[in-house]
Amino acid sequence: MFHGSMVALVTPMRADGAVDWDSLRALVDFHVREGTDVIVAVGTTGESATLDEDEHCAVIREVVRYAEGRVPVIAGTGANSTTEAIALTRCGRDAGADACLLVTPYYNKPTQEGLYRHFMAVAEAVPIPQILYNVPGRTGCDLLPETIERLADVPNIVGVKEATGKLDRAQEILARCGSRLDLYSGDDPTAMELILMGGKGNISVTANVAPKQVHELCAAAAAGDRATAETINASLAELNRALFLESNPIPVKWALHRMGLIPEGIRLPLTPLSEGYHAPLESAMRAAGISL
Repeated sequence: MFHGSMVALVTPMRADGAVDWDSLRALVDFHVREGTDVIVAVGTTGESATLDEDEHCAVIREVVRYAEGRVPVIAGTGANSTTEAIALTRCGRDAGADACLLVTPYYNKPTQEGLYRHFMAVAEAVPIPQILYNVPGRTGCDLLPETIERLADVPNIVGVKEATGKLDRAQEILARCGSRLDLYSGDDPTAMELILMGGKGNISVTANVAPKQVHELCAAAAAGDRATAETINASLAELNRALFLESNPIPVKWALHRMGLIPEGIRLPLTPLSEGYHAPLESAMRAAGISL
């Protein structure tokens, strides 16, 4: 249903932490211009954990409005409360998003049965396409392939973002679910290989700062052009690493500020990028062909 480079868009903020709506509009235009295939609004890279519900819904509405149908918009609507996830997913639907992305419940550490019931409850409550999101390194919760297989026949569960970086895990999901569910990478360093093995795209942090390159990488991998994909992937390797020198989205927001695209705001408990990481990140950006 959704293919290619799918940017996990940051939420730009002013120095006082308020959402910068003008910069948000500029980022949407930037991604449309640079070839990003899908915009993901208020995913975890968009600091969903620190936006209140009204802000969360407002950012989704504004991204949909700014996009004006030029590019599909997926709304990040996951939460560790099933009731809250349903409410946010309704906001996404009402805002006109094309789909919603739901991260596994964090901190609660539910069982696999609890995860199944959580995602079923959201899918049954809100008739909009939904993509599951597994990132155990951040949530403390791992959505296993057998549970994904149980959810694959739910009509409005259309995909899964797999961010473990484990290609054997991706292969197992593809084997279990086949064409019933689209598989997306959530790990930039391994995205090329996941797409080459049959994944449909990459929900990417790196695409925030290198949208054209990530789009071209995804397109080459989807076409089975390994040689072109490997060349682009090699040019992005240093940047992929540098964008995780500190917790995401600290480095990527600093990089976008350095590019002049957003102010330097970020919300506590996250803090601006430590000064010692400025030079390594700048070096990685230059290596990827980004003008500073």
